[in-house]
Amino acid sequence: MLSDKVSMVRSRLQITSLAALAALLVPAATAVAQHAAPTTPPQQTTATYEDWIVRCETLPGPPPSRNCEMVQFTQAKGGGGVISQVAIGRPAKNQPTKLVVQLPIGIWLPTGVKLVAGAKDAGLVAVFKRCVPAACFADVDISNEALRRYRAVTEPGQIQFKDGAQKDATLPVSFKGFGTAYDALLKESN
Repeated sequence: MLSDKVSMVRSRLQITSLAALAALLVPAATAVAQHAAPTTPPQQTTATYEDWIVRCETLPGPPPSRNCEMVQFTQAKGGGGVISQVAIGRPAKNQPTKLVVQLPIGIWLPTGVKLVAGAKDAGLVAVFKRCVPAACFADVDISNEALRRYRAVTEPGQIQFKDGAQKDATLPVSFKGFGTAYDALLKESN
């Protein structure tokens, strides 16, 4: 029974996370998609850089629109399902880079979520902006300084938040491959 619920939550998280992240990172792509022929599905590509994945989606035009982000998933032990996603991308070339964190529903929203890169890092706080039936999403603009710092991190990081009972909770985040993935993201986004 628990395994069925985990599978159902995983499916919902995967579907809603792609939709919610796309809505945040590419508002213009939504408008383009509305004008696209309904029979033409978007082209999707992925590439893995150690613990990070760069994924891109090209929507048919006119003009064609391309959106890319780098993402890392935290899965339940035993591969039972996605618990969290950390994604980095830029909604448009003239907008700042965003950090988006997805967590399951039932968490304490007022404190947000913090991405911490090692023991000495104060962390970057993202504010929850929306929840859908299977997940909640927090985002924050990420500075070039923070991106440079994350490139140099060699120790494990974590996302910190409070659960529904307001107890501290953490999930691991790896920075292995962060620099290479971010370089690929920049190349794909230009």
